[in-house]
Amino acid sequence: MFVETRQRGKQRKFYLTHAFRLEGKPKKIRRYLGANLSLDKLKKLRAEAERHIREQMREYRQISDPFRTALSSGEMGQLRSLAIPSSVKVLHLSEKDWREFTQRFTYDTNAIEGSTVTYPEVREIVDKHEWPKGASKEEVSETYGVANAVAYIRRVKAHLSVEFIKKLHFLVFQNSKPYAGKLRPKGVEVVVRTASGEVVHRGAPSTKVASLLRDLVGWYEKNKGKYPPLVLAVVVHNQFETIHPFQDGNGRVGRLLLNSILIRHKLPPVNIRLLNRSEYYAALQAYQRHGNIRPTVELVLKEYRQMEKQLKKR
Repeated sequence: MFVETRQRGKQRKFYLTHAFRLEGKPKKIRRYLGANLSLDKLKKLRAEAERHIREQMREYRQISDPFRTALSSGEMGQLRSLAIPSSVKVLHLSEKDWREFTQRFTYDTNAIEGSTVTYPEVREIVDKHEWPKGASKEEVSETYGVANAVAYIRRVKAHLSVEFIKKLHFLVFQNSKPYAGKLRPKGVEVVVRTASGEVVHRGAPSTKVASLLRDLVGWYEKNKGKYPPLVLAVVVHNQFETIHPFQDGNGRVGRLLLNSILIRHKLPPVNIRLLNRSEYYAALQAYQRHGNIRPTVELVLKEYRQMEKQLKKR
């Protein structure tokens, strides 16, 4: 953002201007600050104007949740400008690529949820079936569970169903949680808090979990030929996380669902890395608070670009 000045007779008028591109076209937002301003006054007015412009930019860049309302032509145009690199296709992945993806995804998706198993230890567990010293049975079993679930979504033909969702949860947690594969029963509610205790999300009421999942499956079936695969995957993932249908393990199952839909539509899976955990959580917050899918779309594309770089190095 920068301050523009325009002379009109004896008046010197000030504007705060922000130039950007939207769908590849140059755009400009200009906000009038006042005339003949002192430096102190200009500084104060600029701070307020910056806040308004940032809010306006958020509205410009928002891609509304198509689960709630159909996307506009402008939002579809934004999605086209955020296209997945054409060089990234699932058929380009070799068995070696799949093995490496499984290892990295297993490490990152468990680490996001607090697992202490390191990446080298994940490789030892998955490839050589060697348990690292000091690792808990629960963490080792969930390492196997995520790797097995990746193999499952790779080979299965089904797109999405409530039973499929429950199957993924069972595969990951069958040897670590007594409620593996079971939706939250009546009376079991979920509240997600930060380390300091701040509530960042409340799952759907337990009495509505099953019906909300059926609604999500119905939305996907109705729209799987209408919206780009990336939009389908992001909406299913974000809405699943909003419902939070299981007592625990929702994050891992949600990221598996994201990848399952991408694979069903001939796109490669994507790994949300631990180093992007804060960005991932912020994207979920943008969805849950503002109905904006753009931050999640941009994060997935960021991870795809990282994958593309890695493939080109070989």
